[in-house]
Amino acid sequence: MLIAAFEGWNDAGSAASTALAQIAEAWDVREVHSLDIDDFHDFQVNRPMVGRDDDGARTLTWPSTTVSVTVSPQLGRRIVLVQGVEPSMRWREFCRQVLDIAEELGVSTIVCMGALLADVPHTRPIPVQTSSDDPKVQALLEVEASEYEGPTGITGVLTHMATERRLHALNVWAAVPHYVAQPPSPKATLALLNALEELLGEPTPVGELAEDAKAWQDGVDELASDDPEVAEYVRQLEEAKDTAELPEASGEAIAREFEKYLRRRDPGH
Repeated sequence: MLIAAFEGWNDAGSAASTALAQIAEAWDVREVHSLDIDDFHDFQVNRPMVGRDDDGARTLTWPSTTVSVTVSPQLGRRIVLVQGVEPSMRWREFCRQVLDIAEELGVSTIVCMGALLADVPHTRPIPVQTSSDDPKVQALLEVEASEYEGPTGITGVLTHMATERRLHALNVWAAVPHYVAQPPSPKATLALLNALEELLGEPTPVGELAEDAKAWQDGVDELASDDPEVAEYVRQLEEAKDTAELPEASGEAIAREFEKYLRRRDPGH
C-alpha cells in the first residue's frame, strides 16, 4: 500500500501532511527515492526555508517530495509513504514518476489523504470521507465514488492516473472547520489516522494527538465564548450537524469501537 499526502491546497490545517509525518516518525521509515525538485516547483510559490541545525550552522531546506518505505509493526505489511509539497507544474509527469516508483516497489493500492475547509463545528467529531472510483474498492470497503466536480489538487490527479493504470486507488479526506483553519489541526489529524487504521486493520501511531485534540477544542471553545457572533455561528453549525447526522449507535458500530479499543490495549491480538 502507498499512502500519500501533500502540503498546500489539499492540506487544510496541515492535517493530512501531519498525519503522514506521524506515521513516518513512529514507524522508522527508510527513504528510497526523492523526486527532482527543479522539475516540478516554482520556488517563488514554494520558497526554500533558511534555518539552523542542532549545531547552529545555517541550513537551506528546499521543497521536496520523498518516497519512503516502512513495515507496519503488527501485521508486517510494507507501507510506502509519499510526502511532499504539492508541485507547481508538470503534474502529469510528477504523477507518472510517483506511480512508476510505486509499481517498481510492488504497490497495488494507492491511498491519498487530504483535508478541506468546511462548514463543520469544531465541537463535533471531524467528518472523514473515504471514496473511490474503483468498483472493487467500493465493494470491498463499502464506499462510494466521490460526487465532487470542480477544481482538483495533486491527490485527485494521482488517484485518477493510478486508476488508469489499473491500480486500486482511494481518497481519504477530513473536513476542517473553516473558522479555525490555521494549522495545526490535531483533531482532524487524529480523525484521518483513525480512518487509516480501519483501512490498514491495525492501530496507527496517534501518540498524544487525543490530548492535543482536546486542548485544541478547549482553546477554540474559549475563543468562541469571547465572541457572541462566533458562538452563535458554532451553535448553528452544531444544530445543522446534529439534524443531518443522528449519532450512530447500532450494535455493529459499538462492536467496531470495542475491537479498536482492544487492539490498542493488547497489540499482540
